[in-house]
This record gives sequence, C-alpha cells and structure tokens, in this order.
Amino acid sequence: MMNNVLGLIMGGGRGTRLFPLTQKRSKPAVPFAGKYRLIDVPISNCMHSGIEKIAILTQFNSVSLHRHIFRTYRRDMFTDGWVQIWAAEQTPKSTGWYQGTADAVRQQLVEIKSSGTKYVLILAGDHLYRMDYRKFVQYHVDTKADITLAVQPVDARDASSFGILKRSQDGDIVRFTEKPPADILGDLASRPGSDKPFMASMGIYVFSTDLLSELLSAPGDDFGNDIIPEAMLNHRVKGYVFDGYWADIGTIRRFYEVSLELATTRHFELNNPSQPIYTNARFLPPTELQGATLSQVLLAEGCNIGNAEISNSVVGIRSVIGSDVVVRDTVMMGADYYETDEQRAENRQLGRPDIGVGNGSIIESAILDSKARIGRNVHIRCLPDRPDSDDENWVVRDGLVVVPKSAIIPDNTVI
Repeated sequence: MMNNVLGLIMGGGRGTRLFPLTQKRSKPAVPFAGKYRLIDVPISNCMHSGIEKIAILTQFNSVSLHRHIFRTYRRDMFTDGWVQIWAAEQTPKSTGWYQGTADAVRQQLVEIKSSGTKYVLILAGDHLYRMDYRKFVQYHVDTKADITLAVQPVDARDASSFGILKRSQDGDIVRFTEKPPADILGDLASRPGSDKPFMASMGIYVFSTDLLSELLSAPGDDFGNDIIPEAMLNHRVKGYVFDGYWADIGTIRRFYEVSLELATTRHFELNNPSQPIYTNARFLPPTELQGATLSQVLLAEGCNIGNAEISNSVVGIRSVIGSDVVVRDTVMMGADYYETDEQRAENRQLGRPDIGVGNGSIIESAILDSKARIGRNVHIRCLPDRPDSDDENWVVRDGLVVVPKSAIIPDNTVI
C-alpha cells in the first residue's frame, strides 16, 4: 500500500521565529543534534515506512537545503522511488510565491498527479518525532475517512499553543479551534478526566489525491485555517492518535530546549539501530579529547577539544574548543570544514579568531551557529529576563544569546 503514497514535505516559509538560524537557510535545513538537519527526520520516517516517492516543497533560503538533499538522498536506477525538490516557480497559471501550506500544494498539483499515487501524505519539515506512517495510512483506509489528521494528546498548559481538535470516541473530528483561549478549552476536551484531555493537530494529513485536488479548487491558502475546517462540513475527517514523542521546533527557545533534551534525557532516542535517522555521510576522524571533562554532552564526530569543561550541551561536527574553556547549557553547531594552517594564519593577520571557541572563554546558555568564531577569554553570560536585541555579530532571542553563522566575537568580549 505504501507504494501508493506520496510523501509531501513542506519546506516552510521565512522562518522568522527561528531567526537568526534561518538568516541564511530555510527551517528544514537548520542543523540539530550535532550532525543532522531537521529535514532528515521526516525523510527518514518516510523511508522506514516504505514510502518510495518523496517530494520537498521549498521556497525561502533554499540553496543549502537543496545541496543537502542532493548530497544525501540519491536513489539508484534500480528503484522506482525518488526524493525530489519542488521549488516555487512562475508558470502561466501561477506567478506568485507560495502563500501558505495549502497554496504550496495547490501550485504543485500537476506534479502530485504525475506521481501516480492514490494517497498524499502531507508532512512538516521542522518537527522531531518517529512515526510509522504505515499505521497512520492504514487507519485512514480502514476507517474509510476522507481526510485523516495525526493528533497528539496535550494538557491544558500547552493547548493554547496549538490547533485543538475535538475528537469523538469513534475518531471523528467534530470541531477545530486554532490556539483556543482558556475560557473555551473546556468545550474542546476529547478525553475528560485525563492528564492530557486535549488533541492537538500535528500538521500531518493524509488525503486521497482526487479529494485533495477537489478541495484545493476552492479558495484558502492554509490547511489548518482554511481547508480542513471547510472540509469538516461535508467530509468525514478522522483523528489518528499519536502518543509518542513529538516536538514542534518553531521558535528559538523550543529549538534550544529540544536540543538540550537530546543531550540530557532519553525522550527521543537517537541511537535506534532499527530506525536510524539518515543524513549526509561524512568521512570524519574520531573526536580528540585532550583533558576535557564532559557531563551530559551530545558529542559529534570530528571534534578537537582541549582541556575544557563541557556540560549539558550539544557539540556539533568539526567543533574546535580550546583549553581552559567552560561550556554550559549550550548548543554548538560546529563547522562545515576544517581551517588549514594557511587560512588560520591569514585570519590572525586580519584580527579574526579561528572557527570554534578560543582559550579561556566561558559560554553559558547560548546557541553558536555553524562556523562561529569565538575569540579568547570571551564570556557569554546567562542573564534572567534578558530582552530581545540585535548586535552586529550576535542577537538575543527568547532570553538566549545566539551567535549567527560565520559571526565573529573578538577576544575579551563580554555579552
């Protein structure tokens, strides 16, 4: 059956809530867990679920995402499957950018139909979870649903952050409210008396290709706000309950929290031999530790770390950390390449520190994007209730200091 399913992954919009991580890349291309990109999660889920035809809809800052897809997901000539990029384009029928999730799919209906699949599975490109889509699609078929949504049980504290769907005992979705205020939550409980009585939409849908084409012939640019609520009036919409780990990585704070959870807890298990997360295969040397002390650290390969103290942190590929360095509660994305001796000498003549963290620096509660240059004796401090702000080489979002990609923090800087 899964040979008859097209996996359609949304590449995301401008990603303003993840700025500056999305300053030079799209949301699905943001690095996470030291060595992966966010897009690797839904693609890996598709492959483990037997979905052979996968398309990614891209638009903003998409060059690095295209490069990653091209390098990583090459299918050979002996398979009918493929991983393709469907970028926004001007055509005789459409001259504008994607205006929302539904409009993006609408603009690619010709490609969707040409894939020859009976079902379309629509996925987000910036969520962290493992799901067997075979069970999801089988539920859709068995219940004879017109549309099926994946839903996640949530408590009252989190309900106001999601689209909440009221689900009947037989699985029908009878009501939908986007980010409901607290005063109406009681009317939306699907499981009264439970610790998690509300059902949040995960932004994952399955349609038949024919019905999807029919629904998109009507106005509406977004699935959650337009297409799904309208379809509920005349079609049978079901909710498939997914009670496993799921994180929507939509903000800087959430990205930071989820990243540190990977280092300090086992809510999401990266080391799953039967369901690995695929990514670009790199030929990197082992990580070198020269007297370092590590506690609850997610450490990628190819790093060079001196006599440093690192705790509750993620250290990405090719990271270089000097001696007498303290790194706490920090997400460090590493680098795309190693600097040569000639490059380091040239940078020093220009007054620029090497890529990585220089000797004597203390980094607390920060995100260091790829190729960030942190000089010697730099101190990035954790300040409660720090307001959002922008500097030439660093920004503050959600109380966190974020050093953007390739930014330079000179020696002895205090932030």
